[in-house]
Amino acid sequence: MECTVSWTGNAGTQSAMGFVAETGSGHVLTMDGAVDETKPENGGRNQAPRPMETLLAGTGGCTAYDVVMILKRGRHKVERCSVKLTSTRAEKDPKVFTTIHMHFTVAGKGIPASAVERAIALSHDTYCSATIMLGKTAEITTSFDLIET
Repeated sequence: MECTVSWTGNAGTQSAMGFVAETGSGHVLTMDGAVDETKPENGGRNQAPRPMETLLAGTGGCTAYDVVMILKRGRHKVERCSVKLTSTRAEKDPKVFTTIHMHFTVAGKGIPASAVERAIALSHDTYCSATIMLGKTAEITTSFDLIET
C-alpha cells in the first residue's frame, strides 16, 4: 500500500497548510488545517478535514466495513450500518488519541443483537487494523443500537 501526500500551500501566503493525498489505488483526498488567527503562517483555510479527522474517519470506515462483512457472511439481512466516533486527544505533543468511542447503528431484518455484538468484537479484536493500531495509545470502547426494519 502506498500514498503520496503533497503540500498545496505557498510559503508566501498566510493560508499555507493544505495537502492533497493520492492513494495507491488512484483516489484523491484533500486535507487542510484550521484557520489560526494567532499564527496565520501556521494556519490553513478550513477547506477540508484535518489530518487527524481523516485518520479517525478511516478508522470508522475500516471497522464499519468489517461489521457489515461479518454480518453478511452470517447471512444476516443488513440494510444500513453507521458508526459515530467520538475521541479525545492528549493535551501535549504528540497529541495522540487517548480515548475513542465507537457507537454503531445497524438496521436490518431479524438480526440478533448477539450477532451485532460479535461482529463488533471481531472487528475490534481481530480484523480492523486501524482500531488495533490506535488501541496502542487510546482506550477504545464500543456500543450499538439495532434497528428492526
